[in-house]
Amino acid sequence: MTTAETVLAPARTEPATARAVFRGGQRFQHGGWFVAPFLTLFAVFVIWPLVRGVHLSLTDANITGTGERFIGLDNYREALRDPLMWDALGHSAYFTLLAVPCITVLAFLLAMLAHHVERGQWLWRLCFFMPFLLPSTVAGNLWQWLFNPGTGMVNHVFGLQTPWLTDASYAMPAIVIETLWWTVGFSFLLYLAALQSIPAHLYEAAKLDGAGAWQRTVHITLPMLRTITGLVVALQILASLQVFDQAVVMMDFGPGPENSTRTFVQYTLEEGFTSYRVGYASAISVIFFVIIAAVALARMWLLRNRTEEAAR
Repeated sequence: MTTAETVLAPARTEPATARAVFRGGQRFQHGGWFVAPFLTLFAVFVIWPLVRGVHLSLTDANITGTGERFIGLDNYREALRDPLMWDALGHSAYFTLLAVPCITVLAFLLAMLAHHVERGQWLWRLCFFMPFLLPSTVAGNLWQWLFNPGTGMVNHVFGLQTPWLTDASYAMPAIVIETLWWTVGFSFLLYLAALQSIPAHLYEAAKLDGAGAWQRTVHITLPMLRTITGLVVALQILASLQVFDQAVVMMDFGPGPENSTRTFVQYTLEEGFTSYRVGYASAISVIFFVIIAAVALARMWLLRNRTEEAAR
């Protein structure tokens, strides 16, 4: 073969498909080592407890772990006929209906205030967000003292004689007020970040057209915050349905006056660790997991529909 033929001869290469498969295998092999720690922890602390919980819900297991017997769906049938479980679910839903709108509206108003104030912005942001950094027990004990009928500051400052923590009509609203003060900082931070991302030229153009502050808020700010509002509402619904810490701490680890503050999570723990019915508590947990998953899926479905409508 001449020198020219050697130069012009095509190089012998591997098939493109085989080369892509080999490189893909190499990429997966190297990437697998990076995700292996996370997958291991996820399997040990999430997947296995979930599978174990479903298995326990089909048994009459007790807290000692002995004498476990398979009973099928009996725990689920009992749970669906249990009035205490439905009462606890109703208390959690009632708390959610009270807390979510209040937290969403207040977080938006505080974010608007912190965003538009000219002096001491860092101080406003710190004051609004700082309560969120407190542990739940600290926040609960603090407001338990504030709501004390005899020595609490709430009744003293406002001149009230309200039995906040001893009357069934006021116990849950008191927990909502404490939760509002304690957790609004997180939603406030989300709204503040979203407000800072709105282009300033939109407001400048609206001012040139003669739009006032209210019109700019209604026609620019609120539409631009629609996505973050949906996120805040979804996160608050999921968190509120799982309310436990503040209710238990403020009520001294009890169910509250006339069992008015016993939430779903609290009832589950009582069945598992007070009545020692681990199998039944697991069944209740599975039911609650299904409810939470349904809420999350409904949120995803609504978001997808809104996205598709906006794309049209």
